[in-house]
Amino acid sequence: MKENETERMERRYRKLAAKLAGIGPILQGTITERNIDDGEKTYGPYYQWTFKREGKTVTVNLSPGRAELFQTALNNNREPEETLKEMRELSRLIGEAKTEGVKKRNSAKAKEKSLS
Repeated sequence: MKENETERMERRYRKLAAKLAGIGPILQGTITERNIDDGEKTYGPYYQWTFKREGKTVTVNLSPGRAELFQTALNNNREPEETLKEMRELSRLIGEAKTEGVKKRNSAKAKEKSLS
């Protein structure tokens, strides 16, 4: 790979890293709005945040204000995931461009063929 291509990838990587630094609060999970209808009256909306902690599903009831703030943090989570995915791929490509791979050694079969 050309040196200028490697430099271009490194500049892109640094730009992505700076982008990550500017992201606000992030959370994972889902917020669900619920209403309770008892036939005569509807109560709600109530908000529940569901997420995984140590492999187990956790559900937390939220106030409307907290639900709004947490939803922003959940939305913020999508961008860094995509950014990290691109950074991982760039890291692989830069590493391959800057280093030498493993040299293949001749196998016994290849030696036999060359002797024939």
